[in-house]
Amino acid sequence: LDEFRQLFSDQPSLIEVVEEDPSTLPASLRVRPIDAADTKAIEDRMGVLSGVRQVESAEEQIEQLVLVSNLLSAGAVVFAVFLGGAAVVLIANTIRMAIYARRDEIGIMKLVGAGNWFVRIPFLLEGAFEGLVGSILAVIPVWVLFAQIAPRFENSELIKFEIEPLFMAQWGIVMVVFGVVAGLFGSAIGMWGFLRD
Repeated sequence: LDEFRQLFSDQPSLIEVVEEDPSTLPASLRVRPIDAADTKAIEDRMGVLSGVRQVESAEEQIEQLVLVSNLLSAGAVVFAVFLGGAAVVLIANTIRMAIYARRDEIGIMKLVGAGNWFVRIPFLLEGAFEGLVGSILAVIPVWVLFAQIAPRFENSELIKFEIEPLFMAQWGIVMVVFGVVAGLFGSAIGMWGFLRD
């Protein structure tokens, strides 16, 4: 009835007729799926229930949104792999330049009996530190932007930012760990051929 009043607010006489006998309005049930991809299955199940005359949904539009969402997710994964690879290559090159710049010191260390791992560990730590700093510098702006943008869409029906802070924290930690691992991997690649036994 409230919705009817809103839809026909410019026709008060029609609203008066319906308000006198609200039972003239057809009964309806609205279902909001948790996952948009389940819309078709829900529609099929509701359609065979007794007493259900008609089932309506924006199935085509929802399928298009799900398709776009899946494409964006796949694109994000490909982009993340590309950026991860780029980070590994950059860290490897940085470590190689650091080894080349310190080649005299490394030579002296090896002459006085320093083992390869004694020489490698500082470079591994440097790579891990670079990955840590880089990942933190990537995660913090995302958190800040989310905290600024999400409240602006709280009352929006079209766009919902229903992301739990715990989810953001978990993925932030995953990104930082990935950054450290990428840094270690990059530094290991950078040392390959320079500090072999």
